[in-house]
Amino acid sequence: MAYMLFVVEPAEQRTERTEEEGRALYERMGNYADDLRERGVLLGCESLKSSRDAVRVQVRDGQSRLLDGPFAEVKEMVGGFLLVNCDTREEAVAIATACPAAQWCTIEVREVGPCYQ
Repeated sequence: MAYMLFVVEPAEQRTERTEEEGRALYERMGNYADDLRERGVLLGCESLKSSRDAVRVQVRDGQSRLLDGPFAEVKEMVGGFLLVNCDTREEAVAIATACPAAQWCTIEVREVGPCYQ
């Protein structure tokens, strides 16, 4: 089964650390991803840029609406994700627990599946 592990972080967290600190955390996450890849459970992973540079798109009644970041109402943002292949939810939770980012973020674990379930 595939599970998406969302790295959910406080929206302003990145501005509170130096570039050097950020690069060190990024390297830790890269090493963790390499380990998961070697174990054969990592399907994909990416870090995401800040939501202040993002855009939200809605289409209602044939009309599109764009909302550029930063999004004032947002207190958290998805800072990245890992897509893993596990036999059980418990295995996915164990991977999330061992993730270095769990020390400064929240890892949301969700099974991949159709939206009608």
